[in-house]
Amino acid sequence: MNTRPATPEQSLSGRVAVVTGASSGIGEATAEHLAAMGAQVAVLARRAERLDTLVDRIEKGGGRALALAVDVTDAAAVQSAADRVADEFGDADLLVNNAGVMLPAPIEERAADQWQQQVDLNITGLMNTIGAFTPQLVRAAQERGVADLVNMSSIAAQNIFPNFAVYSGTKAFVTHLSRHLRVELGPKNVRVSALEPGIVGTELQSHVTDEGTLQWLADSKESGIAWLTPEDIADVVGFLAALPPRVNLQQVTIMPTAQPS
Repeated sequence: MNTRPATPEQSLSGRVAVVTGASSGIGEATAEHLAAMGAQVAVLARRAERLDTLVDRIEKGGGRALALAVDVTDAAAVQSAADRVADEFGDADLLVNNAGVMLPAPIEERAADQWQQQVDLNITGLMNTIGAFTPQLVRAAQERGVADLVNMSSIAAQNIFPNFAVYSGTKAFVTHLSRHLRVELGPKNVRVSALEPGIVGTELQSHVTDEGTLQWLADSKESGIAWLTPEDIADVVGFLAALPPRVNLQQVTIMPTAQPS
């Protein structure tokens, strides 16, 4: 994992970060990186044991972290987690909405359970977290001069991939929502950014059951495309949070160099 020490100009000392989907992949790497940059980090996910291991690793590295086993589709549980963050760390001033699932399949298969799972986690879970933490972000921005809301979208929000219709639709929601929230929250010193990665090597691919998609992913590796790593995305999140308060990158597309679209 990425535990490089932060340089003074990158320091997030005094900041309170919340990362969802933190039990693996991008969320896990982001939590570690933000902690290495000096932030106190609350990590949210369903797998409590994975979170405890992550917190132990952060604290052994000299950081401070809080594990909160939460299903973000449960609005009441997310609100309770937000209240606990405020009680233990103070108001969050950096929220990284990373929890999500990717279940591509041909629309004719009518995999309604998978459609609903993607909508529930990628949209409803996102909104539950934004709803619970936005008051803290606004208060923190008033007190500290800046706060950040970073929403994890996907290149699928822009480009067309066969069998990805529902997933792509949920990520298009994330990107478009982020633009609207930036207009609403920017005047309150809350920066809003949508990150749109291309292929990142995470657990996300292990959830895929569609044979055509699995073959497409395998072909991309065989063609020589070096996938992005979770640490690559974590670095970008840290960069965004460390920018001067006047600077807001509203939409960042991050692609493997050899991925064409």
